[in-house]
Amino acid sequence: MSVTRKMKVSLETSVLKVPFKITGYTFVSIDLVTVQISENGQTGKGEGASVFYMGENGKSILAQVKSIQSQIESGVNRDQLQALLPAGGARNAIDCALWDLEAKLSGKNIWQLCNIQPALTVTSMTVGIDTPEAMARHSLLLDSPKIKVKLDAELPLERISAIRAVCPNAEIIVDVNQGWTFEQLVELAPKFKALDVSMIEQPLPRGADEQLENYKSPITLCADESCLDTSDFEQAARRYQMINIKLDKTGGLTEALTLAGMAQTRGIELMVGNMLGTSLAMAPGFVIAQMCRHVDLDGALFLKKDCEHPMSYTGGIVSAPSPELWG
Repeated sequence: MSVTRKMKVSLETSVLKVPFKITGYTFVSIDLVTVQISENGQTGKGEGASVFYMGENGKSILAQVKSIQSQIESGVNRDQLQALLPAGGARNAIDCALWDLEAKLSGKNIWQLCNIQPALTVTSMTVGIDTPEAMARHSLLLDSPKIKVKLDAELPLERISAIRAVCPNAEIIVDVNQGWTFEQLVELAPKFKALDVSMIEQPLPRGADEQLENYKSPITLCADESCLDTSDFEQAARRYQMINIKLDKTGGLTEALTLAGMAQTRGIELMVGNMLGTSLAMAPGFVIAQMCRHVDLDGALFLKKDCEHPMSYTGGIVSAPSPELWG
C-alpha cells in the first residue's frame, strides 16, 4: 500500500543572546533547518544545524533536504535515508523527524522504540572564550555542578586556574576545538590534572592527531571533530578514550545509536554534544545522553528564542523531552 506523506521544510536564523567564541570562530547566530513529515494525521519534527567546519551552511543543508523531498514523501524509512544523504545537518533533521513520526504513528514513545530507560540527566554548562577574569565571572553564574570550558592556544592555564579558583567543587571539562599542538597538550595535561580537570576534548586538529596513538594522557581525551560518524570510529578509538557524539555530525539519531553501540562494545566512553539549536535539536540528543559519561545539551540556552514545549534546565538537570516536543 502506498504511503501518503507530506514534508515541510524551513530555514530560520536564530540569534544568540550574546556572542559565543570558540577556537577560530565566533557565533552570533545559527541557521536551523526544521523538517516536518506528516502521515495519517500525525506529524514528526526534526531540526538540524550545519557542521560549519565540514563546509556546511544553512542554505546547503536546506538544499539537501529539498533534493530528496519526493523520496521522503513516497515513504522512505530511516534505514533507506542513510544512503540518500551524507551525514550532516540535513540528514539529521529528516532522521529525527522520522523517529518522531514513528513514535506518534506507533503509539510508542522514543524510550520504548529504543529500549532505553531515561534517567536523571545533568548537563554541563558552557563558558565561551574570553579573558580569564570574565570566564571566571561567567562560571560563577552557571546553574550546574558541571562546567565545560572552551579554550584555544592563548592563556589556557590562566583561564582554567581562574575558573577553578571561583568554582572549587565543579566538575570541569575543557574543549579546545582543534586549537593546540601536540607539544602544548603534553605540557598542559599534567597541569590540568593538578587542577582536577576531568577531560580534554579535541586538543589537536582533525587529521593531525596521529601522535595520540602513542601518548599516555593523564586526563581522558575525547574526540569531537576527529570522530564525525561511524566511518571515523576505528581511527578515533586508537587515539582517544572518549567520543563526543553530535547528531548533526552523525546525520541523525539512527547513526548516533550505531556509533554509541560500537563505542560501548570497545570500552570507549561517550559524551553527547550539540552544534547549538533549540530544544527540538536537544531532544534526540537526550536519548544518547542516557549512555554518556558527559552530557553537553545546553545549546538551547544560548538562543534568544527557544521552540514551543521547551526542555527545562534547573540546577544542571535537563528534563526529558515531552511528547509534545518530540518522541
